[in-house]
Amino acid sequence: MELQDKKNRLKREENNVGRMVESIIGCKWSLSVLRLIRNGVNRPGEMQRNVEGLSTKVLNERLTKLYKFGIIDKIIYPETPPRVEYNFTEFGQKFLQIVDVVENLQSELNNIQDDV
Repeated sequence: MELQDKKNRLKREENNVGRMVESIIGCKWSLSVLRLIRNGVNRPGEMQRNVEGLSTKVLNERLTKLYKFGIIDKIIYPETPPRVEYNFTEFGQKFLQIVDVVENLQSELNNIQDDV
């Protein structure tokens, strides 16, 4: 397979919403990071302090994945020390609707199980 073919295939996979959902919903930390950003916690150090057990390595991997999918934007401020913030893109705001549906389904399932 030629290099250009590989790049095109990877690009198609990155733009596949189904793959995005699998990748993000399937990772417990991705949902936590999305929740933090939604709640205004948008700096990596602050995120890490807010989630017990979330390592710097895993946080950076999740942020990179969300950025590559186009769900979040990364803003780097030219300061010393450097300051980085993450915010939702327009697509990311729409993607959150999927996350909301999944969380609502989970709540409904929990309520049904509590009634049993």
